[in-house]
Amino acid sequence: MNNPLSGLGDLQKLQQQAQKMQSALQQEQITVERNGVKIVMRGDQQILEVTIDGVIENRIAEAISEAVKKTQELAAKKLIEISQQG
Repeated sequence: MNNPLSGLGDLQKLQQQAQKMQSALQQEQITVERNGVKIVMRGDQQILEVTIDGVIENRIAEAISEAVKKTQELAAKKLIEISQQG
């Protein structure tokens, strides 16, 4: 008989690796400048700053960060749904 909890150790290891990756990504930062728009973003897709023609527009940064967060939550939900089907 197969033990339904036998994969639990692997799952915990994957979760630890994911947390380590998330932490490492939070330490990284990129800056993109194009057509008068500058975006500073962390590696975990958190927008730190949006500058348009030299003017900081953090309302835009906050809105983009919220949208990214919602898409990440949606992706996590879909992944759970798919993994439960198989």
